[in-house]
Amino acid sequence: MEHTTRVGNRLLAALPAADFDLLAHDLRKVSPERDQVLVRAGDRVEQIYFPLSGTIAFIMEMPNGQTVATAVIGNEGAVGVLSALGPSRSPMTAVVRVAGISLQISPARFQAALSRSGAIRHAVQVHTRALLAQFQHVAACNALHSVEVRLARWLLHIHDRVDGEFLPLTQEALSELLGVRRTTVTHVVDKLRKSHAIRSNRRSLIEIDRPRLEAAACECYEVMRRRIDRIVSPEGVKAPIHVPPVHEIPRARDPLLARLDEAQRGNRTHGATGPRPRGH
Repeated sequence: MEHTTRVGNRLLAALPAADFDLLAHDLRKVSPERDQVLVRAGDRVEQIYFPLSGTIAFIMEMPNGQTVATAVIGNEGAVGVLSALGPSRSPMTAVVRVAGISLQISPARFQAALSRSGAIRHAVQVHTRALLAQFQHVAACNALHSVEVRLARWLLHIHDRVDGEFLPLTQEALSELLGVRRTTVTHVVDKLRKSHAIRSNRRSLIEIDRPRLEAAACECYEVMRRRIDRIVSPEGVKAPIHVPPVHEIPRARDPLLARLDEAQRGNRTHGATGPRPRGH
């Protein structure tokens, strides 16, 4: 598969060349800016994004205006692909937390390719399983662990998906990730700074000390990292020898999509909320 050397998204890179070619002519390279909203909860998905670099957070917005992150993705995932499984509105808001480059395609074009390719459908299912794993574990972590260790976990997840030791995150962004007030963020950041796990400066950059930050995080970070890495490993993403295209599959509600919606409802009710994998 020659295209693996020039496609930086792991879902797309795992597609057989013929299946990737069904998408290639409609993919457009874009550079979403930091804090850009790619889709809001309740809106129809207008574009599907496959990140090549950077980090995107999925945010749950509550009726009272509070927000909390339910997952983050980098080049192992996508934004909006579930819209290809059937007409639906986005259950969450997707926000660029660390700017990068993505490949963009319209849902109609993606649906047309998916209907002809079992391998693309398999990639969507892999992405759904990885998201579901995050949603489930984040909901439990939010309920059981302190804000300090949750912040350390989120910083590590984001660090896994960017280059360098500096994370361009404002206190407002951290507040949105954690679902807490900015005064709480200030207090927690100060505690992590005193432990030398992080350093920050006036340019809204957070410099981390990876070993100390891992020591400050809860066990959820390592468990989640290993679990998601298994799901999106080359062996997991590669489609089986024969995966039937959509038109060969009986029309029924996709069970993974149903489980994803169930996990999101759980986050609405309950959420308040190793070595660095360089391939992310």
